[in-house]
Amino acid sequence: MRSPLLLFSALAVSAFAADQAASPPAEKKSPGPSISIEDYNPKSTLRVPEHTLTHAKFPFIDVHNHQRNVTPAKLDQLIKDMDGLNMRILVNSPVSGGQGKWVAEAVKAMKAKDPQRFAVMTNIDYAGLEDPGYPARAAAQVEADIKAGACGLKVWKHLGMMLNDSKGRIHVDDPRFDQVWEVCAQYKIPVLIHTGDPWGLFQPMDKNNERWLELKLRATRNQSEQTKFTWEQLMDEQHRLFAKHPNTIFINAHLGWLGHDLGKLGELLDRLPNVYAEIGAITSELGRQPRAAKTFFTKYQDRILFGKDLYDVPEYYTYFRLLETDDEYFDPIRKYHGIWKLYGLDLPDDVLKKLYYKNALRIIPGLSAAGFPQ
Repeated sequence: MRSPLLLFSALAVSAFAADQAASPPAEKKSPGPSISIEDYNPKSTLRVPEHTLTHAKFPFIDVHNHQRNVTPAKLDQLIKDMDGLNMRILVNSPVSGGQGKWVAEAVKAMKAKDPQRFAVMTNIDYAGLEDPGYPARAAAQVEADIKAGACGLKVWKHLGMMLNDSKGRIHVDDPRFDQVWEVCAQYKIPVLIHTGDPWGLFQPMDKNNERWLELKLRATRNQSEQTKFTWEQLMDEQHRLFAKHPNTIFINAHLGWLGHDLGKLGELLDRLPNVYAEIGAITSELGRQPRAAKTFFTKYQDRILFGKDLYDVPEYYTYFRLLETDDEYFDPIRKYHGIWKLYGLDLPDDVLKKLYYKNALRIIPGLSAAGFPQ
């Protein structure tokens, strides 16, 4: 007679053998090729409705555009492009060095070509910043440019990030420019101001940074390694500037780099009625939060303007698709602005009209209302 222990052992061995026979062999790891995140670009198998829009639903005003070349041939091509896009007015603002003689010549050339289709902004002249008479001189230059036909003042991120004097970095709210902002208030011309870069570019380049690819491809944008100030410092300086000059209209370029935190941007707009925002170069931020963005655009429909920044005709198509359709999961303009797809906001017509042209007509003096629907 078998002992209970021997019988149990035999049964256990038998059960183990049966289980092994029923289990598939262990899967071997594939020795396939490895690719980098820069090269990884999967083609989606998703099949959903697509709308390729090459023409805006309503005529629009681009308040953030850079055109250094204003020769007749270039302007002819611009008008052709604008007609194809349904861009009614292009507001030209050089990044830097666009004041004085340049403004006068640009205004003359663009108005001669078509006074209803073009407008020009000026820049601040930063020469001689440490001279005792600089504040008055800079303000006088802006005033002269306004009298020459400038409809606004464009301030690039140079102020706050790259501009220095003998004491170091010049802050965005440096009092030497107070007279400039007051001249803009006096003539009721807006200040289109670009301060800083996206928050992620100021963070360590590690596995947690969603801007990692941009930092890899555009090393000069790695602010965490090349600056001694933070994103928060820049934003605080800018917001103090807005509050200090309540009679000056400020258009915060790129949604003030707060597209990732629309709640905070809303708080800023609620607190400072002299502040507006424009949407240049932030389609990837809006397109990943279509419901929240639509709610935001609806609530602040009187405070947001259309701007593109970099001039590239096909890139406008993504803006139209983002703003006008409810398309899902489509490609961004630039992969490195965010490794995700976009979703359309499907904005209602009344919001689109304000974004595309009504708000700009209201706050930028001298723009022609001809050709826009009521």
